[in-house]
Amino acid sequence: MRIAIIGGTGFVGRHLARLLAAKGHEVVLIARGVDQRDRSVLDLPNAYFFPSDLSSVDELARAFSGCGGVAHCAGINREIGEQTYERVHVQGTRNVVEAGRIAGVGKVALLSFLRARANCGSGYHESKWAAEEIVRGSGLDYTILKAGVIYGRGDHMLDHLGHALSTFPVFATVGLLDRPVRPLAVEDLVKVLQAAFIDGRLSRETVAVLGPEEMLLGEAARRVGKAIGRRPAIVPAPVWFHYALALLLEMAMRIPLVSRAQVRILSEGIVEPFPPCAALPADLLPVTRFSDEQIRAGLPEAGAFGFKDLRCCA
Repeated sequence: MRIAIIGGTGFVGRHLARLLAAKGHEVVLIARGVDQRDRSVLDLPNAYFFPSDLSSVDELARAFSGCGGVAHCAGINREIGEQTYERVHVQGTRNVVEAGRIAGVGKVALLSFLRARANCGSGYHESKWAAEEIVRGSGLDYTILKAGVIYGRGDHMLDHLGHALSTFPVFATVGLLDRPVRPLAVEDLVKVLQAAFIDGRLSRETVAVLGPEEMLLGEAARRVGKAIGRRPAIVPAPVWFHYALALLLEMAMRIPLVSRAQVRILSEGIVEPFPPCAALPADLLPVTRFSDEQIRAGLPEAGAFGFKDLRCCA
């Protein structure tokens, strides 16, 4: 089967491409550019790179030609210039759906967020929900995965936590009450996508995808600290402090330690979908625990944040 992956050189896209290629399928990697942190995905057998953003229906339709499915894994957690939530999540998804109709793709799978919803005061959440509604109303076969916090090699969670704990002796939880999370291994997530495309599972369904363990955010930070030989002091900090910090880091860092959208996400907790949606079948439920071994396998090269992470020094 030939499958197009939007965001194909990004974190989830790379892992999905590797899984599908290992099973003998063809993948079309669609992205604005190649993520320089890992170019090896371009060397996969039967992998084809198609440079494109989400602005042109005609270009996307050409990229989708001959594809049985499209995995829409692209997204942003902060707005920069023309890369707005409206343009990427909403109009981009509308273009993906229209191109899918033109190319005659069999299925569209959308990677959304666990608590994406309307009228909640967050541009990130609302635009992700709008994308879901576009896909649900497209008339195409679809699967929507509402995922929580995803981790693995090349992610933002372990990458930023590892570097942060190597830089600072303190980890501040978001809010005066620590909130729970259920870390989801990217390997478990892409297996669900594989089942949706290759096995025809989860047709016209919106499902929640969460890791098997529930823990407080502070405990997740402790586990990452243990894996890199650090013992951070876990302290609570009010949500307003994190919003102020995120605003500063968005301006100062190439990839900010935390964005304002992520503050909102973490302040709510990430353990259940809202609004409610279907659960995965038992055989597709994630099983990978947030263990020391799993954390070590996903950690980037050790080191603290430095001048290389600043926008002015990029």
